[in-house]
Amino acid sequence: MDESQVISIAVNEYAVGAFVGYLLLLVGIGLYSSRFSSEGISEFFIGGRKMNRFVIALSAVVSGRSAWLLLGVTGMAYSQGASAVWAVIGYIVVELFLFLYYARRLRNFSEAYDCITVPDFFAERFNDKNGTLRIALVVVFLIFMVGYVSSQFVAGGKAFASSFHIEQTTGIVLSAAIILAYTVLGGFLAVSLTDMFQAIFMIFALVVLPFIAVIDAGGLQAVLSELTNLDASLVDPLALSMGGLFGFLGIGLGSPGNPHILSRYMAIDDVEQLRWTAVVGTIWNVVMAWGALFIGLAGRVYFPEVEMLLAADQENLYPVLAQQHLHPILFGVVVASIFAAIMSTADSQLLVAASAVVRDVYDRILAKGKEIPQKTLVLYSRIVVLGLVIIALAFGIFAQEYVFWLVLFAWAGLGAAIGPTSILALYWRGTTKAGIFAGLFTGTAVTLIWYYVPVLKNSLYELIPAFLLALLATWLVSLFTKKPENIDEAFIELEK
Repeated sequence: MDESQVISIAVNEYAVGAFVGYLLLLVGIGLYSSRFSSEGISEFFIGGRKMNRFVIALSAVVSGRSAWLLLGVTGMAYSQGASAVWAVIGYIVVELFLFLYYARRLRNFSEAYDCITVPDFFAERFNDKNGTLRIALVVVFLIFMVGYVSSQFVAGGKAFASSFHIEQTTGIVLSAAIILAYTVLGGFLAVSLTDMFQAIFMIFALVVLPFIAVIDAGGLQAVLSELTNLDASLVDPLALSMGGLFGFLGIGLGSPGNPHILSRYMAIDDVEQLRWTAVVGTIWNVVMAWGALFIGLAGRVYFPEVEMLLAADQENLYPVLAQQHLHPILFGVVVASIFAAIMSTADSQLLVAASAVVRDVYDRILAKGKEIPQKTLVLYSRIVVLGLVIIALAFGIFAQEYVFWLVLFAWAGLGAAIGPTSILALYWRGTTKAGIFAGLFTGTAVTLIWYYVPVLKNSLYELIPAFLLALLATWLVSLFTKKPENIDEAFIELEK
């Protein structure tokens, strides 16, 4: 490959200006939200259950996507072609059902029992008086969340390095500082509002870029014809193994287990608006996924060999293609959309992890029975967010080679541990506290074991067997253990 054919990204003052404007918008939202979020712990962690349906629709879908959609799926479509569509179909379908059915039950119960966090829900549902179940859930959250947040910081550092020629470690620190600023200031309201604006940035970039790239290549028919000439399998959505197909579809099983998504359902102001959010959220998911897939397909036409991309990395396709086809200001918007994907996940995860420490450990266990002023709890929450950022930042700087493994592991681990247990808790009266413990342990253990056994990992994504075995373990143990005392009362609230 001739070095003159390798594409690099040049820094432009207009692109930098557009990106800086985006960052100022985020900090401004944090300042705007700070007064409301300072009123109490409910306001800081779930917006006082007063969040607008449009904000929830967009926030719920983008908080689950991260840079994986913009960089990972575009790169996947570049290398594998149309078969990458199955990687997005799974989570789109699952999240539609979550909006329509799961979310309503969780929202009803959380309001009736004043649940602010996911461990709150489990503790009330299973009458966890001694706090053991709450502690187990907090441990699971912290194990996965710190690495998850750290990986987002590293992704931000890579984006800074490739887009603005900033040293990667400096970019990691800048990413952490930006996310910290508006999350500490504005809490859940700021996080949700920024997610809404970031969803708009993402969908704009994901619609405009592939449209222009396809037109510049001669139209859709020309793109498909060129892809067929390169490799006919690139235009075949079924050009993958059964294991690959189920692995892609199984990605969606992580959604009901990731608490930064579930907290959105608990925060909406009117439970009757969840069907509306299902429609809007699904449309947003579909359009974003469509854009990412067509960026990958069009990109393969422009760069037939991966060595032509920056650092020979297919995940650099998105910014490289954007700079070639967009005005510098719009390129700045594309870079902003990458950070939007990163930040919309990291800020939500920080709040979930902080709520686990302050609400579930300090307020409900260590200070149980004491009257702690709400503003004091908010202050402690902000301090914990700061502490978590420092820990995740240190991990991101000194262990960069490990953090991207933690993204897939965290999504699978949370999905397998929390997903099946929460579904059974919401829908099956026979679920017991012991069954939940069994599901939490099984989901986490199988995820880890499956990942480390090559013959298993190469056959199927670890989330699928871990989810199914955790579901089975929860059911079997629940059959032979004592049911909670408040089951009838709980299901009156769940079935409203």
